[in-house]
Amino acid sequence: MSTFSHLTREKVMECLKRVNEPVLNENIISLGLVHEIEVDKARVFLHMENASSDPGVRNELTEKIKSVLGEAGASHVEIHFSGKPKCGMGGQEAEPLSGVKHVIAVSSGKGGVGKSTAAVNLALALKKLGARTGLMDGDIYGPNIPIMLGIPSDRRTEPGGSGKILPIEAHGIRAVSIGFFANPEQPMIWRGPLLHKTVQEFLHRVEWGELDFLVVDLPPGTGDVQLSLAQWVRVSGAVIVTTPQEVALADVRRAINMFRQLEIPVLGVVENMTGPVFGRGGGERVAKDFQVPFLGDIPLDAEIRECGDAGVPIVAATAGSGTSERFIKIAEAIRQAFYKNDNPSKTRS
Repeated sequence: MSTFSHLTREKVMECLKRVNEPVLNENIISLGLVHEIEVDKARVFLHMENASSDPGVRNELTEKIKSVLGEAGASHVEIHFSGKPKCGMGGQEAEPLSGVKHVIAVSSGKGGVGKSTAAVNLALALKKLGARTGLMDGDIYGPNIPIMLGIPSDRRTEPGGSGKILPIEAHGIRAVSIGFFANPEQPMIWRGPLLHKTVQEFLHRVEWGELDFLVVDLPPGTGDVQLSLAQWVRVSGAVIVTTPQEVALADVRRAINMFRQLEIPVLGVVENMTGPVFGRGGGERVAKDFQVPFLGDIPLDAEIRECGDAGVPIVAATAGSGTSERFIKIAEAIRQAFYKNDNPSKTRS
């Protein structure tokens, strides 16, 4: 065991980078959960974000921190968590987004399952159903929304009269993406704090106006952006996108468990790329396993890719087609999930 007679703040910081948050499996420094570090010889005092209302998660995190700092020579570790979790736990702590009825997260456990395509077409389908809809591109490392909506790379957002950022409108929906601000040829090499700040800006500095739904296209996995979204705004629910094969479904299970830890309702599972290449039925099985709705499947169709590449998503390009109608049906199921809350005086026949 390696010990130090006097710990330093820098040494403590390095130790804490080895501690992963139990739900998102990312280190607590990059997630921005550690606010203050005080060191008095071998005594360490930490002030941290209370990122979960689950006492088991907090206890596990506490034990991990005490273990790594003890190995580094700390004789005493005292941890103070913020009084209220900032995550959207059960819609209680995080604040709703002004003017927006429902924030819907579109997520996947892994990349390459067509999540962004699903998010764009679901947003357009909600618009076709009469909902005022916005689309936030939360996939900071891979901002594909501008291409799919046909927004030129040289078109930039402008400041509004209130100093807020005006979203760009395309196909009747309001959209914002880091692709509107960054050079499309340059990679976004950002750590957790910058990702966290970007999510905050996109939520609270964009002039979204009055919306029924803000669809948020999240990056793959269970990382910084997912936690930041839950911290900054009340999320009404999450839609999980997967392909049918088992290698994708294993990651879907992790994604569903993440949202449950964050107490964000899982609205259901969408199976994308259904057909002879990847098979079918995997999304429905995992939905049944977790007792969440199976919202529907989308076939592996070259037209979906062609429409997205052309900047006119299939829901906007081919009204009435079989694939477009599938997205409309999924959007209707999502809308109906909030029907009674939005219309308390109405009941369905």
